[in-house]
Parts: sequence; C-alpha cells; structure tokens
Amino acid sequence: MAFVLWNNGESRAYPPERHGGTIIFSSEARPGPRGASVRNGPYLLTEGTLSTLSPDAHSTSERKKITILALRQMKARGERISMLTAYDYPTAQAVDQAGLEVILVGDSLGMVVLGYENTLPVTMDEMLHHCRAVRRGAHAALLVGDMPFLSYQVSDEEALRNAGRFLQEAGMDAVKLEGGGKRSETIQRIVAAGIPVMGHLGLTPQSVHQLGGFRPQARTAAAARRLVEDARLLEQVGCFSLVLESVPRQLAALITRQLSIPTLGIGAGAECDGQVLVVHDLLGLFERFTPRFAKQYAGLHAEMQRAFGEYLAEVREGTFPGPEHAIDMADDEWAALQDLLRE
Repeated sequence: MAFVLWNNGESRAYPPERHGGTIIFSSEARPGPRGASVRNGPYLLTEGTLSTLSPDAHSTSERKKITILALRQMKARGERISMLTAYDYPTAQAVDQAGLEVILVGDSLGMVVLGYENTLPVTMDEMLHHCRAVRRGAHAALLVGDMPFLSYQVSDEEALRNAGRFLQEAGMDAVKLEGGGKRSETIQRIVAAGIPVMGHLGLTPQSVHQLGGFRPQARTAAAARRLVEDARLLEQVGCFSLVLESVPRQLAALITRQLSIPTLGIGAGAECDGQVLVVHDLLGLFERFTPRFAKQYAGLHAEMQRAFGEYLAEVREGTFPGPEHAIDMADDEWAALQDLLRE
C-alpha cells in the first residue's frame, strides 16, 4: 500500500499499479468544489510531486511518432484517420494527448483566432508563430503547416523556400497547399526537396473570391471530372495525402477508392479515409458562423461567457478574491512593519 495526498489535504491509501516503471494510482470520484463530483486521477507520483493525468495521458509519451508511412498503413488496413486544427500550445497538447493522428496548423487561424474576414490576410510570419507554439505542445501527432496565400503562388523558388521554413523554423513535419493541376509543378518541386506535401481540393478558401464565396464545389459532372483528374495528378506528383473540402460525398468516395494516398474529408461525407474539422467549430468557440458540415461537440463560447459573467459579478460584489486566494504576512513581520513605518 502507498499513500496519496489529495489536493484538499486528505490522505488515502491505495494499491499502486506499475506502468512503465512509474507508479500510477487508480482514480476515484470524490466531492469537488461547490458540490460537483470530480474524478481525480490517475495520480502520478514522481520525485515527491503529485499530478493529475488524463486517462490516456501516460500513453502520449509512449505513442510512436505518427509518420506518413503510418497514415498509408492505416488506409491499407481500413482504419480511419483523425485530424484537427490547433493554433496554440494548450490546444495542441490536448489534441495530441487525445490520440489524434494529425494536427493541422491551418490558415483558418486568420478567421477563428485573429478575426480576419477570410484567410487571405494571413502571413508567413503569423503561420510560423502559431506553428512553433503547436510544435511545443504536440509530440506524437504528425504536424502539418498550412501555406498561406501568396506564399507559394508567386514562384516555385519562393514556394520551396517558404515550405522549407515550416520545417526548419517551426518544426512542422509537412506542409499543405491548395489547388490542383496549376500547382502540380510547385508541389513536385517541394516534394523533390524532401518536404512532404498534403494537397487540398474542392472548396479552397484562398480562392474564395474566385469561387464566389464559401460554397460547395464539383456538383456538376464536368466539375466533378476535373476534380477527379486533379486528385490523380496530385498523387502522381507526390502528395502524401489529400484534403477534400465541401464536395459531394459520392465524389469523395470515388476519389478515395481510386487513390492509394489517404483522403481527409471536411464536408465530404463519411467514406473518406479520415476526417478533419476546425477545432473552434468542434468546440463551439467561433460564433460568427458554423459551416453546415461541422459538428459541435461542446459549447465553450457559452461556457466562457458564463464564467466571465460569474467572475465579473464576484469582483463587483467583493467576494473574489477570498481568503484562500490571498497571501498573508506573519503577525510578527506585520508588527515589525508598523514599527518601521512609525519611525
């Protein structure tokens, strides 16, 4: 038996379970603040410290680094691939610990983090800044940096230089860029330099003005045929995977069957090899609009408003901070200070 000290100072004995040479203590529900039930644990006891781990947190460090080969093997085995966006350290850490295979640092950060009207104003410096934060938070997931508008369209030389910066300066494992046949030579040049490229077809947000807005694509036979041809071409020039955004589910399923590289759908039906969502849509953090194809798994914007309102009320009422949040001076030191001030 060994003793575990809860955060509230209560000591309890538990039989330890060894995991990878570290003692892990089983979790147990206990009363929490304001009567809520809190599940604490498992607790990790190392070097005299005590920390709470998520149920799978200890597996993150043990999980092998996800590679391009691993994604191909998942497709071959019929296993679905999960990808989410992340733009900062804590979100990347949470996504990585949850066990997702791929994290995309998308240029969607321009809208959901920086408040731009669309993704066009996003710069290379902004992308690299957020990529570095994600790199510090995620260690097992494959990390993909989204190449922003005009970072790869001007020339192949500039595209190669900017793609390299994602790996060299921001620690990304791969880059993503939008477009089909017109980008084939650029992609081929980047891949030839040893930089993995994820393609992106269908609704390509950097072409929002050319497409007439954020609208579904390839809904006619002619447009669908062009998309199939572009998908085949992107595989031929070396893309390791392909995002299909806002295209008919039947078309996405057809392309998925025809390609040997994994497809990741966003608004493209359930028959792609994997799925991707913008994390702010998933968490209910972006209030301006929610795409039809996005599923909201939480309502964090509303929860943030509730918490902010409660904080505001307690500050105005003078109930926060309470004694437990304050720092006290020893009585003798306080008395000594009074004496000093009277001198």
